[in-house]
Amino acid sequence: MTTFDEIDFFTDQSLTADPYPYFEHLRAKCPVTREPHHGVMAVTGYDEAVEVYRDPDTYSSVNSPMGPFPGLMFEPEGDDISAQIEQHRDAFPLSEHMITFDPPRHTAHRHLLKRLLTPKRLKENEEFMWRLADRQLDTFLERGECEFIGAYAQPFALLVIADLLGVPEEDHELFRMLLKTESQVPGSLDKEQAMAVSDPLQFLVEKFTSYVEDRRAGPRDDVLTGMATAPFPDGSIPEVIDVVRVATFLFAAGQETTARLLASSLLILGEDPALQQRLRAERERIPNFVEEVLRYESPVKSDFRLARRSTSLGGVDVPAGTTVMIVPGAVNRDPRRFACPAEFQVDRANVREHIAFGRGVHTCAGAPLARAEARVSLERILDRMSEIGISEKVHGPQGARTYNYEPTFILRGLNELHLEYTPAG
Repeated sequence: MTTFDEIDFFTDQSLTADPYPYFEHLRAKCPVTREPHHGVMAVTGYDEAVEVYRDPDTYSSVNSPMGPFPGLMFEPEGDDISAQIEQHRDAFPLSEHMITFDPPRHTAHRHLLKRLLTPKRLKENEEFMWRLADRQLDTFLERGECEFIGAYAQPFALLVIADLLGVPEEDHELFRMLLKTESQVPGSLDKEQAMAVSDPLQFLVEKFTSYVEDRRAGPRDDVLTGMATAPFPDGSIPEVIDVVRVATFLFAAGQETTARLLASSLLILGEDPALQQRLRAERERIPNFVEEVLRYESPVKSDFRLARRSTSLGGVDVPAGTTVMIVPGAVNRDPRRFACPAEFQVDRANVREHIAFGRGVHTCAGAPLARAEARVSLERILDRMSEIGISEKVHGPQGARTYNYEPTFILRGLNELHLEYTPAG
């Protein structure tokens, strides 16, 4: 019989459907423990994870997208490898994107996002969400059944981001059609693909480059102009490619995780008619429900840092050059922080302490957007669907369901979710 210590978390698909017993195994050994196959230091404890997130001086984000792959391109020397990291930074996967930046470079580029994600812009975007939710539901509602991710979650998340970034509405359908086929998901458990990292879709780069260049040449009173002309904190104007990379990364990352959040929300509601009815009657509980979904089924399965200096974490020595893996799905079920963590509790008092959106300087900038997308979607779905249930002909009977999850060590999410429901009058 295979034991958890023999299983390679990064390549073994036996953990895809239910990784939580494995996470508990890691924590039972120690909230900070070395994974045996790739030398990664796995962090499953809440306090330890927050410590890593809040200390970018010790833990660099240079390897955050892919962790141990493709491996370090240098041999760590001494107890401080900061100079080596900077010397080789451009060789790391996705090194051109903000997710891998450390302060002060990260601070400057994050400022561009803050100029885009203003309260005013988010309010305007939420108004678009309400219209879009109904429009998307109209495409399939009368059928009484759907594959929810393809019918609603993915197109909704994609078009919300398009609107937020100021993509002209006449281009929305073009974006939807050209991006409906998913590119290779980073972190595939396929051993050949685990080393591969897909660059942002060339379509996105070309479109946003044309938008930014056009607005700089002829400013207008629109969101794209604001994004194209936003300065760094020191007043300097970013290169066009810097703005494009911020936009394309937000576009790609935002829709993927939000679609998974929406799918997890509907799976939980479809399995629990009583909870479904309670949320219909007590709409004020929907925001807390969304937070508990984020805690209970965190869309990000693993997040990585590289130890710049030799340090100690949770009483465990972490040598310089160690890949540190924060496991949000485990951290958000740490019993030291969350009582009865394996139970879904819509009234959980401290649920917003979860780390599904990270912590520190790299806290997800799109967190308010994702929360609004989930809240608006649930409001309209509960208004327009009754008796939402899981399709037994596809997923099997209650108590013996079969769900397929994306085989990746980075993201946690369903591949498909088939629902049955009664359209509301």
